[in-house]
Amino acid sequence: MSELQKIVVLVDADNTQLSKLESVMLEVSTHGRIVVKRAYGNWKKEALKNWEEELKRLAIKAEQQFDYVVGKNATDMALVIDALDLLHSEIYDAFVIVASDSDYTPLAIKLHESGVYVMGAGEKKTPESFRNSCDEFVFLENLATDEPVPGKATAVAQKDKENIGEIHNLLKIAWDKYQDDDGYVNVSSAGTYIKRTKPDFDCRSYGFSKLSDLLRAFPQKYAIKKLPSKGRGSILIYKCL
Repeated sequence: MSELQKIVVLVDADNTQLSKLESVMLEVSTHGRIVVKRAYGNWKKEALKNWEEELKRLAIKAEQQFDYVVGKNATDMALVIDALDLLHSEIYDAFVIVASDSDYTPLAIKLHESGVYVMGAGEKKTPESFRNSCDEFVFLENLATDEPVPGKATAVAQKDKENIGEIHNLLKIAWDKYQDDDGYVNVSSAGTYIKRTKPDFDCRSYGFSKLSDLLRAFPQKYAIKKLPSKGRGSILIYKCL
């Protein structure tokens, strides 16, 4: 699959785990550029009271949807309507539905029939019908991060403190996704991925002038090689150890 340029991510807050939200965004970003990020829910509900901080941090637009009938939410319908509106604009090449509900199966089928790439993200309990209606389905249980990421609820005290562990985690994700047959990844490709997921990334914040210097500073974590390029200079590649 070639890299996608305009990805839409739609999150059903009633049917996903807040603790996995950032991991989903990191996973989706390995496929290309996310341009629309929306989360749907009745934010007046007690069960969704902790979502506000994370949505703000990840720059995800919160879409309010009141429950018109007690005991039944209208979130899924609001998400479907928005998805079809965005589809008809004909400017997006991929849609990601973050939910574990089989009610989204007809939407996934419609999106797929329209020629866009369809990705689902949900728990392993997600019905097979929804999973199979997507081009790709990612289980939330498989998206655990290897190292702590500052800014999460478990590390609120560190939200204003640079933590290079986050960059190690992103470098590993890039390695997992982009490695060639020899297990190496182009450093430039990894840098592009990191900037896509963390727009404020700057090696100078961690005391390095460029990403290659950061990699060389951790020989216990990374093996680095240089390859000749067609033009002048060389291509730097790395693999995780």
